[in-house]
Amino acid sequence: MPDTASKPQATASPPPPASQSERYSRIRALSEEICAPLQIEDYVVQSMPDVSPPKWHLAHVSWFFEAFLLKPFLRGYREQDPAYDHLFNSYYETHGRPFPRAGRGLLSRPGVSEIYRYRGHVDAAMEELLERPPAEHAAEIARRVELGLQHEQQHQELLLMDILHILAQNPLQPAYRDDLLGTAGHAPSELRWLEFPGGLRQIGHAGAGFAFDCETPRHRQFLEDFRLASRPVSCAEYLAFIADGGYARPELWLADGWSLVQQAGWQAPLYWRREEGQWLEMTLGGLRPLDLQAPVCHVSFFEADAYARWAGARLPSEAEWEAAAQDAPVHGNFLESGFLHPVAGGGPWYGDVWQWTASAYRPYPGFRPLPGSLGEYNGKFMCGQMVLRGGCCATPLGHVRASYRNFFYPAMRWPFAGLRLAKEA
Repeated sequence: MPDTASKPQATASPPPPASQSERYSRIRALSEEICAPLQIEDYVVQSMPDVSPPKWHLAHVSWFFEAFLLKPFLRGYREQDPAYDHLFNSYYETHGRPFPRAGRGLLSRPGVSEIYRYRGHVDAAMEELLERPPAEHAAEIARRVELGLQHEQQHQELLLMDILHILAQNPLQPAYRDDLLGTAGHAPSELRWLEFPGGLRQIGHAGAGFAFDCETPRHRQFLEDFRLASRPVSCAEYLAFIADGGYARPELWLADGWSLVQQAGWQAPLYWRREEGQWLEMTLGGLRPLDLQAPVCHVSFFEADAYARWAGARLPSEAEWEAAAQDAPVHGNFLESGFLHPVAGGGPWYGDVWQWTASAYRPYPGFRPLPGSLGEYNGKFMCGQMVLRGGCCATPLGHVRASYRNFFYPAMRWPFAGLRLAKEA
């Protein structure tokens, strides 16, 4: 985990290249480091159906390597417990019968110590497979290992999202870690409008390096001339929206968003509260005074869209965002930066908060999912969700790129999600 004694940095850059075996060890260890500050009771809580207990995350990412690498490719591999194939299968219907997502918090057994033994069991077998992969399957094994590592990095971010939601339900407002770097004192850059030419542009993954299937194929898309804000919207700017009655003005909201505001009683972003005239925010460092300079976080697509309309702007399309950011270096406030919260003055395009776009999560022209059960990874979710871009303060270094397409349902607020404004040129 980050060295909190070192000089605070709002940005971080990707680590140097490493072998796949070294990356396997490092990424697997980071998942356990993320869980190290938890008390044993924290591992088993499911605070809402979208949240998974931390111990389930630790088991599921191990199940992924077991199901898609060890069973098909390691001769003589024996499962620690055959029942785990049911308990820790997330949604792979063509592989087996997944345990219901909303009931993961009911699984008091296997216990946390058994889950860690399971991880050790899988790691020992994976070490054997990586040292001596069957020659005829070596290329496919390498591809699946990379997918498994990228999958675990996704769950590292989900772990931090879920841990924050779990602890936020506790009236004691406990901190996940009390040694996180503070965000106060970082000043945002002046908001400027950046001009970008339109025309026929190429988007989607290109060249070497890993990409999920949903980032492909690279294809052409026509864009009109457009402008993007030079940074995400800050908490202070969002407070002006609240003060102007933003949550009470139906003309600013999409119909589904307005209905949800009425039903759920939204009056501010998730984890914000007002006590004795002061705005506070629940963070992974506990309850803190709201950092007005930091990017606003934990807003839904509906809130982001309403704010943009109030500001006389709109949300960018994912093609506009990618066209603007694809030549920029990937650096910013990521998991390893030591904040685990948005910070003012981070990278111009990446990190701090995932940025909602106006684009639905749909397949690119010519999209083909991966063959077999792994084809369920992304393709079957291409309905009813919206795309986010850029990574966040809980995204591991090296995991994000210009073509990366994150996606959530428009009402979801527990991701580290904010917004960047766009306008016509």
